[in-house]
Amino acid sequence: MQSKIYTDGTTIKSKLSEWRADGQKIVFTNGCFDLLHVGHVLYLAEAKSLGTKLVVALNSDASVTRLKGSNRPIQDEYSRTHVMAALECVDMVIVFDEATPLALITDIQPDILVKGGDWQISAIVGSDIVLAKGGEVRSLKFIPGYSTTEIEEKIIATQPILKSQNH
Repeated sequence: MQSKIYTDGTTIKSKLSEWRADGQKIVFTNGCFDLLHVGHVLYLAEAKSLGTKLVVALNSDASVTRLKGSNRPIQDEYSRTHVMAALECVDMVIVFDEATPLALITDIQPDILVKGGDWQISAIVGSDIVLAKGGEVRSLKFIPGYSTTEIEEKIIATQPILKSQNH
């Protein structure tokens, strides 16, 4: 697992160069991936199927809080990176603190950039960069009913019931 988590820019560039020299097709996606669920797993497997190497950029804890509010993330950065790295379809995990992964996309220059189906291609950060170099940008099918926000809301909604059952 640890070998898939990259924190140093030089090491990232070296691994990407190695993959490119081997003719690997690099797919890039990003997100909070706070509570990993079946929607995430199916999405990541589909993303990987578009190429040969899947790079996942995870929002840092501070970035998740800025995007999702003070109750998030539910899982800390350490937990999220390690759970992500444990997935067979994921080849590289990188944490970013910025509002968007634009700098990473610019540096990585993926062959394929993907986001979930709730994103229109024109709104996907970095799509212009990937398309300009002849790459692909895809908005993958969104699976309704599976989101971290929905899971969080369900837990909160059932909390009074759980409290009364435990007393």
